[in-house]
Amino acid sequence: MKSRVKKPNFRVRRSLFQKYLAFGIVILFISFVALGLTMYFFVTSYWKTEKKTTFLESANQVAQVVIESSSYSPVRRELTVDNYNLFAVTLYSLSQSIDADIFVVDNTGSCFACSEDNDVCIHRGRTLPQYVLAYTASDEYSGGEFFEHGTLDGYYDESYYTAGVPIVLNDEGRPVIVAFCYVSSKASFVSSLPLTFMKIFLIAALITVLVVIVFVFWMSYSMVRPLRQMSGAAKKFAVGDFSTRVAVTSDDEIGELATAFNYMADSLSASEGMRRSFIANVSHELKTPMTTIAGFIDGILDGTIPPERQGHYMRIVSNEVKRLSRLVTSMLSLSRIDNGELKISRKNFEMFSMIVTILAGFEQKIEEKHLKILGLEDFRSITVNADPDLMYQVIYNLVENAVKFTPDGGYIRFGVEETRYDISIMITNSGQGIAPEDIRYVFDRFYKTDKSRSMDKKGMGLGLFIAKSIMGLHGGDIYVESAVNEYTRFTFRLPKTPAPAATPQRAKSREKYIEATANSETEE
Repeated sequence: MKSRVKKPNFRVRRSLFQKYLAFGIVILFISFVALGLTMYFFVTSYWKTEKKTTFLESANQVAQVVIESSSYSPVRRELTVDNYNLFAVTLYSLSQSIDADIFVVDNTGSCFACSEDNDVCIHRGRTLPQYVLAYTASDEYSGGEFFEHGTLDGYYDESYYTAGVPIVLNDEGRPVIVAFCYVSSKASFVSSLPLTFMKIFLIAALITVLVVIVFVFWMSYSMVRPLRQMSGAAKKFAVGDFSTRVAVTSDDEIGELATAFNYMADSLSASEGMRRSFIANVSHELKTPMTTIAGFIDGILDGTIPPERQGHYMRIVSNEVKRLSRLVTSMLSLSRIDNGELKISRKNFEMFSMIVTILAGFEQKIEEKHLKILGLEDFRSITVNADPDLMYQVIYNLVENAVKFTPDGGYIRFGVEETRYDISIMITNSGQGIAPEDIRYVFDRFYKTDKSRSMDKKGMGLGLFIAKSIMGLHGGDIYVESAVNEYTRFTFRLPKTPAPAATPQRAKSREKYIEATANSETEE
């Protein structure tokens, strides 16, 4: 049964924009509710404290007036107001100034003076509860003061704020509580200012919320827009369209993500182009030798090719078979590299002998193009520790490229540099060189600088990629230098002692070197 790749589901149940917006609104709402409740609590507490202070001050003033305008009979235990007019005016004025009722009661709780109904009158029928009097008179619990929010145990029909103080006279050198003064106001009236304040706060908060919602909407949309563009581009990538790019409008994390996304799109586009080129090249490379082989073999079998010419055409068939073998070897090497299966088997061998052996295989082509081989006379015997088969493949690819791209009458120069730690082999050939814009890509798979195929008709764009991978496995490196219309020089460096494979940091350094080389060539 064939395995099926599940198509990704791009449908989003709830967009990130909606989440950002909802999160911002919820946080804003919670913040305003917490702020409103906190302010209401403190304002209410402050307002109550202020009312308590005001009421107690007024009660003390009335008590002082009572003391100054009254007399007390210890025998009858009765308080008599001597200057009732002064007392009435003071009581009424204070009541109006604080907008509250003021009343004076005797020791039994009976009211004998109050400011209700905008006048000063007597309500003997109304009596305060005894616990109010006892609490007011007790210095131990109240300090001689009383304050309560309630109905005074049924004295009022609704909730009131009430503050009171005892009226104390001096009776033969000792203080005596002769009456009590209370100031009272409806709780609804006292709470009017906090409620008004909360209304103003809510209106201001509502306006602020609307402004912030608009701002959060704009911010969320701005943040999510690049992500939506990336999502749309990713959908196009899924169907093979790599032309879409995301606009980079900021230098924050979203901007970095957009830049990385565009870089990925460029890489995918380049990979797709190389993949298509690879398929076309593979098809061409397989079709051409197979057609040649089939044609010559059919000609030999049906007698079209005479016996005396069969040897010649059989050699052509043999060369085409070798060409197919090299193609298959390259493909197998590429597969082993991708799967991490390419291993090295180190041995000590002589590098100069390997180079001479490889050059001997290109002797016919070198003579046909009248190429000059330079530097071998100065090339001393060097023994290296590496995988002979893999190093043969590296040198073969470099020599093949040099022979292929060197014009008739040109030269190929070999050089060697030895240090305490490594050995570097240089292979330089004259010719048109590599353009600065192409030099950074020469080691990429399937990349061919000769896009017209006028010179590189048999290459697959895999040789240099495989060579670089092999050098990385040996802990070495390979790089290229070139001057347009002058020369191209490939240098591969091999450590004398086994070294670890190339790390990402070393690979990054190698890319920087290539880029710097390309820039320097451009300036020249």
